[in-house]
Amino acid sequence: MHKSITNLNLIKEDLKSKVQDYDNLKIIAVSKTFSIDQILPLIKYGHLHYGENKVQEAINKWSDVKLEYLDIKLHLIGKLQSNKAKFAVKLFDYIHSVDNAKIAKKIADEQLKQNKKIKIFIQVNIGDEDQKSGVPKENLNELYSYCKELQLDIIGLMCIPPANIDPNFFFEEMRLLTKKLHLPELSMGMSSDYLEAAKNSATYLRIGSKIFGNRY
Repeated sequence: MHKSITNLNLIKEDLKSKVQDYDNLKIIAVSKTFSIDQILPLIKYGHLHYGENKVQEAINKWSDVKLEYLDIKLHLIGKLQSNKAKFAVKLFDYIHSVDNAKIAKKIADEQLKQNKKIKIFIQVNIGDEDQKSGVPKENLNELYSYCKELQLDIIGLMCIPPANIDPNFFFEEMRLLTKKLHLPELSMGMSSDYLEAAKNSATYLRIGSKIFGNRY
């Protein structure tokens, strides 16, 4: 059995034994920087959700594969530049990184042009970090209302908590923000903290190196 499959199954077992709401969890295998040859064993095994950071890299890797494996769901988890919005809407099924009105409008316009609806997460800058993307918490309601006006399919919130700090405080805050907006999904948790995220009601876990190995 390929190492990535073994790793994925170990993660699932870990979650199943420790998380009450296991059945509500989806694991996004973050495949950025890995070649399609490295990802293919997992695809053939039947795993459906994959995450990419960059639109161009995703186009090169996934355009043909998605035509062959029609059930695959592709998630854009990195920042989306407005000049790449038309390509992102065409290729991806989910975008996790909407954090301002300009990109929301661009996605809405492209969806109309392409007659395609994708699922959207609003990214929150939960740690108020200058270097990180995400809408400030105090502007979240305003952006959410605007996205609804644009008829975007907002299904949840997403965050990347500050590094080297216990993430539980931030995950709990995200859980409450999601609940307040009555949203069903919550995208948070990576290789180092997926268990804590799952225990705080995350529904989509973005796990890369723990499945595919270290990036070089």
